Amino acid sequence: MELYVSPPTAVMTASPLTFDTALQAGITTTEQALALFDSLPPVDLAFMMGRWRGSGFPTGHPMDGLLEAANWYGKEFVDPDWVHPLLFSGGNGEVYKVEPNPMLMEWMLRLPIPKNDMMKPLLSGLNVFLRTHDPKARLRMMEYRGQVSATMIYDNLPIHDTFRKVDDDTVFGVMDYRKSPQPFFFVLRRDVA
Repeated sequence: MELYVSPPTAVMTASPLTFDTALQAGITTTEQALALFDSLPPVDLAFMMGRWRGSGFPTGHPMDGLLEAANWYGKEFVDPDWVHPLLFSGGNGEVYKVEPNPMLMEWMLRLPIPKNDMMKPLLSGLNVFLRTHDPKARLRMMEYRGQVSATMIYDNLPIHDTFRKVDDDTVFGVMDYRKSPQPFFFVLRRDVA
């Protein structure tokens, strides 16, 4: 899918921005990411069912790279009322569920936390205390930026993650957090394993 978006300074060239070219560039602006998001079709609840692997989509957001530094795995949608919004990978290949924590979310946005491999033991250690088996979000059809699409609603945080379809196994997500004026972008790929 081709979409022309004016490039940021020295980050991207003046060529049409596609999902693939944006990923290859490694970083884009919030405005470009929103234009790309707006160009994609919505998805329904059934499309989102299953387990998904996540990765960042850097735009200069304070959370860019932080989930990866904590061994983020992705998300799992069992049914519309049973959603695991945060899955992480353990050292032995185990995938476990984590309860989103409002205080940690505040710290992630306010503190200059290094986002590199040196932080993995600390961030993974924090996750051990937040493990859960219970669902911590729901999935509903909601309107965001003029289109109704599948949206994950956190139980204990003022956050909505809205998804748009890139292809049959990939969605582009945007996190709309009441306490952050800048949206956070990510990619989910259907876990076939």
